[in-house]
Amino acid sequence: MYVCVCHGVTDRQIREAAKQGCASLAELSMYTGCATGCGTCASLATEILAEASARPLPLPMLAAA
Repeated sequence: MYVCVCHGVTDRQIREAAKQGCASLAELSMYTGCATGCGTCASLATEILAEASARPLPLPMLAAA
C-alpha cells in the first residue's frame, strides 16, 4: 500500500529500508523521500518502520536445542 503519496513510497519500501538499516524517520526520509512532502504520512511511516525494525529477544536456550 502507498504510505507516502507525495513521493510514491510503499509499506514494502519502508520495510526494505528497515532491513537496510534505517532506524528513524529522519533516516527513512533521506533514503526514500518519505514524509518530506506534506508530512501526513509521518506517523504511519514511523509505525511501519518501528514494526519492521523490531528484533525478537534472543533465546540462547532455543539456539542450543
